[in-house]
Amino acid sequence: MNYLKQFAIILFVSFLGELLHILIPLPIPASVYGLLLMLLALCLGILRLEQVKETAGFLIEIMPVMFIPAAVGLLESWSALQPMIVPVVVITILTTVIVMGVTGLVTQFLIRNKKERKEK
Repeated sequence: MNYLKQFAIILFVSFLGELLHILIPLPIPASVYGLLLMLLALCLGILRLEQVKETAGFLIEIMPVMFIPAAVGLLESWSALQPMIVPVVVITILTTVIVMGVTGLVTQFLIRNKKERKEK
């Protein structure tokens, strides 16, 4: 029952993200709005981590399964992708490295900031 309650909370936040996507005319995916809302709710104490932790962990564990349909779709459209494979691979590698670098820098900043707060 606990999983259902936590899943309902996550779905509700995702639904609010969909509403924001409809109401705000920006080219931002609804899932990003949902993630920002979840982050805000957790940071502001509206939600406690314990209220969604178990189900969120489960969803993260099964996330690779969600990529199977997309991979199959890419395989089916291989003939259309083949002429542009080099630019796609270069862009994929570049953006992966950039995302990893930015994530590392942000993580280091947050860890330093947390240590400074503890020292004060």
